[in-house]
Parts: sequence; C-alpha cells; structure tokens
Amino acid sequence: MLQIRNLNITHKKDLRVILQDFSCVLNAGDKAVIIGEEGNGKSTLLKWLYEPSLIEAYAEAEGERVVSGERLAYLPQELPREQAARTVCEYFMEEPCFYEKTPKELGKLARDFHLSPEFFYGEQLMGTLSGGEKVKAQLMRLLMGEPTVLLLDEPSNDIDVETLEWMEGLLNSWEHIVLFISHDETLIENTANVVIHMEQICRKAQSRYTVARMPYQRYLEERRNRFDRQEQQALSERREKQIRDEKFRRIYQSVDFAQASISRQNPGKARLLKKKMHAVKSMEKRFQREDQGMTEIPQEESAIYFKLGDKSASIPSGKGVINFSLERLYAPEGGRLLSENIRLLIRGPEKVCIIGNNGAGKTTLLKRMAEELLAREDIHAEYMPQDYEDLLELDMTPVDFLDTSGEKEERTRIRTYLGSLKYTADEMEHPIACLSGGQKAKVLLLKMSLSGANVLLLDEPTRNFSPLSGPVIRRMLTEFPGAIISISHDRRYIRQVCHKVYRLTEGGLIPENGEGITGDSDR
Repeated sequence: MLQIRNLNITHKKDLRVILQDFSCVLNAGDKAVIIGEEGNGKSTLLKWLYEPSLIEAYAEAEGERVVSGERLAYLPQELPREQAARTVCEYFMEEPCFYEKTPKELGKLARDFHLSPEFFYGEQLMGTLSGGEKVKAQLMRLLMGEPTVLLLDEPSNDIDVETLEWMEGLLNSWEHIVLFISHDETLIENTANVVIHMEQICRKAQSRYTVARMPYQRYLEERRNRFDRQEQQALSERREKQIRDEKFRRIYQSVDFAQASISRQNPGKARLLKKKMHAVKSMEKRFQREDQGMTEIPQEESAIYFKLGDKSASIPSGKGVINFSLERLYAPEGGRLLSENIRLLIRGPEKVCIIGNNGAGKTTLLKRMAEELLAREDIHAEYMPQDYEDLLELDMTPVDFLDTSGEKEERTRIRTYLGSLKYTADEMEHPIACLSGGQKAKVLLLKMSLSGANVLLLDEPTRNFSPLSGPVIRRMLTEFPGAIISISHDRRYIRQVCHKVYRLTEGGLIPENGEGITGDSDR
C-alpha cells in the first residue's frame, strides 16, 4: 500500500500552492496516471513521493507518506547529469541486482525492450544514447531491482511504437502499484484504472485535485457531463434569481414610495406600511441566505489557446521544400553506420513523420536535414530539437528569450501570447531552467510562430505536453499552413496530423502503410 495524507506543496519563488490537503491511497493492481496542465506540479508530486528532499530546492512540502514494506523505483523525466557521464556498462553495474541476473534473464529483458543483450556491456556514454535508448536503459535497470511501486515520469517519452505496445502489456500485467505521468493518450487509455487530476484554477490562484478510480476516457466523459449538469443548474438558478429579484425590487419600491407619500394625518396606515416594510426586509434577508446555497458555476482549468503561423507561413502546393539525398548516415558517436541510400522529397505544405526503432538514427537524420533547410533563403525553417536546452537560454526568462527588439509593445505582445499558453505573470519572470518540460516546449513553439517560419522540423513535438493539451497541440499543427517534418512515436499524433509516414531502416526511408501503428485513427 502507498498512502499520502494531507499533503501541502507550495512553490518557494512565487508562493503558489501546488497541492492543498491532498490525500490518496494506492493498492496492489492500481495503475494510476497523474494528469494536469504543464507546470501544475505533476513531476513535483512524483519526486516527493520517491524522496522528499528532491524538491527542497524549489518547493516546501508538509504531509505524510506511508511506504513501509514497499520497494520504490523512480524514473525521472530527464536522465540525471551524473549518470549521463557514465558508460552504459558502468550504469548497469551500479545496480547490485545486475550481478544476480543470469545471461538468460538479461537476454529476455533486452529482447522485451527490442535491444541486443550486448547493450548492457556497451562502452557508449549514457548521455550519447538516443532519447528512447536512455528511457529503455533506465527502465531495465529499475526492473532489475524487482520493485513493488513504479513511479514513472513520462516513461513513453521517445520510445518506439513497438516498445510502447510492450510497455502497455507490462503495466497491465503488473501486480503491484504503478503511478505514472504520460503525454501518450493511447497509453493512458489502454492502461490506467485510476486518474489523479491536478488542476490550477482561477488563473492558478487556487489548486484542486480529483482522484477517480475509473479508466481515463470514462473519467473525461463523466467529468464533462457533471460539469455540464452543474453549469445548467447554476444558470437556471441565476435566471430564477433574476426574476425573483425583479419582483422583489418592484415590491420594495412600491412600499417605499407609499411610505414616503403618506401624510402625517393617517398614522394607522403609516403603521401598516412600516410593518409591511419590515416584512419586505425580512424577505430580503431570507433571499440572501438562500443565495448562499446556490449551485456554483463550475470552475474549469481551460485548455491552452494558441495558433501556429498565419497566412504568411503558407507554402504553394508545388513548392519544393526538400529534395534530400544521403548515401550513408553515421552515428555521431563511434561512427557506426545507421542507414544508407536515404531519399526524401517533399513539396508544398505536407506534414511528414519519420518513425523507427530507437537508435535507428532519426534524430541524427533530422539534424542533417535541419542544417540544409536552415541555410536556405527561399524558405524560412525553424528547428525544435529533442533536447530543448540545445536552443534555450536557461538563465533567461521566457519574455527575455522571446524578445528580439526590447520595445515595450513587443514585450506586451509576448506576455499576451504566454498568457494564452497558461503562464502566470510570476512564471513569465521565472528562469527557463525552472520551467517544466511542457512549458519549455511552449516557449520554442511560440518562438517558431513569432518568427514567421513556413517549414518546421520537430523532434518529438508532443513529448512533454499533457494529454489535456494534446488535442490543442495536434489541432495547431494540423492547421499550420506550412510544411512539417517530424519525428514521433505518439500514435495519435501520427494518425491525426501526418499526411505521410516513413520508417527509417538500415536501407533508407521506407513508406509506412500504417500497420503496426495502433490507436485512435480519427482525424
């Protein structure tokens, strides 16, 4: 059993309450997903559960965690820097249980993650692995310790579709406790049986949470229906109140006018009117008491609003965006041959996605394409890397990073855009280093939009957006009038946004017929 009692978490910098009086109990067999908009404290909750000291630098927490008898394993959203400097072999040798595994057990574990058994003994630095390989390595090391509680922060980030489907099977067959954060709506829908929803309402001035023991899709439907019923009831009561108040106003004015008009020669009638006014005022007080019990209009954390590019970002249908040709693609570390005979032709506002196994070289290939497109003068390309810190200035605030002129009008416009992306005024003044992964991604997307780019190169564009923001991001990219070349393992993004899908293999880019990409097919 994993139990949290009366947890309160407050952000130190702006004193924003992240969680208030949060309590929850998870038992064996629970697969609980934490959802909520970017910056709402999902990762903070997971860190506190694993080791409260992990959040001491930026947050204060009060509450009780009961984890006696459980073995906790934690997958962070990003590989810690100290571990990135180790070789793969050194990384696994730090896990005592690694030495207890037989070659047969290690071989099975590697096959489950679509890796070679030799992977465990590699001399490549952890930091130079592909994003998916980093996640796989961390997950394999966690499982070696035979934990009873898995705390997973974005386990679906960067891993290939085949491994995602294996992970669904792992989570569904797990007999113990799983608490995870994920952007992958398909993974959530196929695995979670408990939903923990963290919200910041009233412009992030008030925190709220919900624990629902039901599948994700059912939770969304019941929540929507409940909100709709509550809103209808609240509006109906307010209409009735308006009619009642208008009648009361007329009665009050009539009695008040009669009192003002009566002559002193009629004291009997004056006494009657005084009693009547007393009754009217008593009625007013009763109405005020009744109004305190009125159904509240439901407060809901609204989704982000954002439009990527305008008409100036459009590309004519016949315009050649890229005619890419590469005889051989080598890994940046070690010079290993990844693929050869790579060809890609894109014309007009096509939306193309490149998929493939982890380590196939997708990110390396996209970087090579970015070098070519960023140098072109007949188009305006922008590149969003898998590691946002490659482009972001972490010591700057979002406003300073996006500001190109220093003029007051531009800074005001930037603040307006950030506000539409659910940044508070305080968060706009935080260093980018203090922001969540999703908030960093929003900064880069906003930079692309403000630049007027008509070609976007996106490495895992949805990887750090919550499932609540996901539909908005997909619609935004679908409506983008220019061309998009992307890498993704997000099955819903692939289905709903991309016109063409290519798989990167050792023999080049192969058109994907869609088989093997499961999940929602609605456009």
